[in-house]
Amino acid sequence: MVKAIVGANWGDEGKGKITDMMAQEADIVVRFQGGANAGHTIVNKYGKFALHALPSGVFSSHITNIIGNGVALNIPLLFQEVQSVIDRNVPAPKLLVSDRAQIVMPYHILFDQYEEERLGGKSFGSTKSGIAPFYSDKYAKIGFQVSELFDQERLAEKVERVCETKNILLEHLYHKPLIDPKELLAELKEYRDMVAPYVCDVSSFLDRALKEGKTVLLEGQLGTLKDPDHGIYPMVTSSSTLAAFGAIGAGLPPYEIRQIVTVCKAYSSAVGAGAFVSELFGEEAEELRRRGGDGGEYGATTGRPRRVGWFDCVASRYGCRLQGATDVAFTVLDVLGYLDEIPVCVGYEIDGAVTTDFPVTGKLEKATPVLETLPGWKCDIRGIRSYEELPENCRKYIEFIESRIGYPITMVSNGPGREDIIYRKSLLVQD
Repeated sequence: MVKAIVGANWGDEGKGKITDMMAQEADIVVRFQGGANAGHTIVNKYGKFALHALPSGVFSSHITNIIGNGVALNIPLLFQEVQSVIDRNVPAPKLLVSDRAQIVMPYHILFDQYEEERLGGKSFGSTKSGIAPFYSDKYAKIGFQVSELFDQERLAEKVERVCETKNILLEHLYHKPLIDPKELLAELKEYRDMVAPYVCDVSSFLDRALKEGKTVLLEGQLGTLKDPDHGIYPMVTSSSTLAAFGAIGAGLPPYEIRQIVTVCKAYSSAVGAGAFVSELFGEEAEELRRRGGDGGEYGATTGRPRRVGWFDCVASRYGCRLQGATDVAFTVLDVLGYLDEIPVCVGYEIDGAVTTDFPVTGKLEKATPVLETLPGWKCDIRGIRSYEELPENCRKYIEFIESRIGYPITMVSNGPGREDIIYRKSLLVQD
């Protein structure tokens, strides 16, 4: 059985915790898209971790963790991260890397930095992890698959050819140092030696696993609103963030995905530029940011302060619909316990008319939030394990959100730990 864990909004919803938690009952966790430009924060018995390249199943010794073909694979960073978790007494993770995954090249990171520098005030707020140049090359058919590292003659010829193209841009557009093909080839040989023990035909491996009745979790990065087709384009990422892409990015038939757990925060947060209708500013934002998450709302990859705002029913309903949510996991609810009243964005006013449909970017940038205010519960809800024990106003908040987004909230997270979870109702899809 295949289950996908994806984000409803801008990313940063708490998918890492939900994956870590659900991995207890799974056999395989697959990262199916994206790269090291976003992190998943996880708190468990080993401590607090921010994973950027590794799947979130690495803390469970029975899990096989897979880097799927859809991932932007930064090889040295991946193995630095493996070592970093081992250094903190986590058992060495079982890891497989798709032979069809493509490699983030050293020059991708440079080009990302150079382009943001060139754009200046009109930049996209990139994390400078090389993601946009990587995916540009992938679809321009000049990317490098992992399998190509093992054919030296072809690799050397391709490196020469690609460097010619890149050096024209470096010399004439960016006015930066040129790439030496021999140095690049030597670096790729180091990459080959690092990754060689882990490379396999992942699609074939997963096919066999499903025939044996194994449970597979597909772990998504970022969220619906960062999808290049359905998000807040152009302030999006460069790979599809939707559960539907999980089939492609892992090498599975789409009909195998039976459950889609779509993660929503109890308030909104985002890293990077782009339209954010319910955004807060000033002291109100700073207090929510400081109290938020585990240690505050700061990017797991960049350390940048996250933009924060009230829960957005319009964006979240849209996000859940595009993901095909069967279940909604509602996270960081405990953070809101300090508020007397909690505003919720229930609509957008655009050019004098109110809509509850999520619009295209041009209209979104003109939208102002229509807010409805609910009473707070004014207490700490960490440690509660049953839904009925939550304060009445807390339950009313959850049920109000559920009625507005139209998808069942089946899990409520009320703390950072793996055990800080309330199962509100039985999951829609059973094993």
